[in-house]
Amino acid sequence: MSPDLERLIQLQRLENAIADARREVAEGPDRRAEAEASLASAQQAVDSATERLKASQDARRALEKEASVFEGRLSKYRDQLSAVKTNREYQAMQTEIASAESDLRAVEDRELEYMVEADALAADIKTSEAALGARQKDVAAKKRALDEALTRTEASLLKLTAERDALVGQIDGPLLALFEQVAQLRKGVAVCPTHDGLCSLCHVRLRPQVFQEVRRNDSVIQCDVCQRILYFDPPSPAEGQETPAANA
Repeated sequence: MSPDLERLIQLQRLENAIADARREVAEGPDRRAEAEASLASAQQAVDSATERLKASQDARRALEKEASVFEGRLSKYRDQLSAVKTNREYQAMQTEIASAESDLRAVEDRELEYMVEADALAADIKTSEAALGARQKDVAAKKRALDEALTRTEASLLKLTAERDALVGQIDGPLLALFEQVAQLRKGVAVCPTHDGLCSLCHVRLRPQVFQEVRRNDSVIQCDVCQRILYFDPPSPAEGQETPAANA
């Protein structure tokens, strides 16, 4: 293979690796944010259950005050019952007592409902707190893994960049300018292989003469359509062999 072509192929591989590494570094904050968002969701579940329990307890305390009012009224009516002088007054007082007792029972029933609800909400809080604890451990582990991966990627990026800079110094100026020009036009990809007589990226079939020249890998040849620099990458022996099923 032509040394110039070999250097351009290697430069493209380094550029691809550098682009991947930079992408991973750029995505790091988003990945951390995703992990923290899942933690925020678990915390919200705990906060929501806690707020519901507080609201239930406040409502129950309000009912306790209301029940106290009815109990005081009942006590007063019962004390007054012994002082009534006529049957009519007695019946009226009994009516008041029955009404107060009915109101008190209704309040006590609602108190009981809030007590049952509070037990269920307390259980929800316990479950949510356990889920939050597990999520905190999971998120902490994910963030450690992300930080470790980011450190490795940054170190790899420095190494790849140094290799690229060293390789660029070995490439002739016009060839390097051509590479950079095509890369700028083609989203960073200036060099690509041919497969079955096609440009592997724009998928246009090469003219037979051009394909034969590319197969020799001894000169810099561009695709007529996308202008990328082409090289021939022969299929591996396994790829070139037909399977037994295909021969049958």
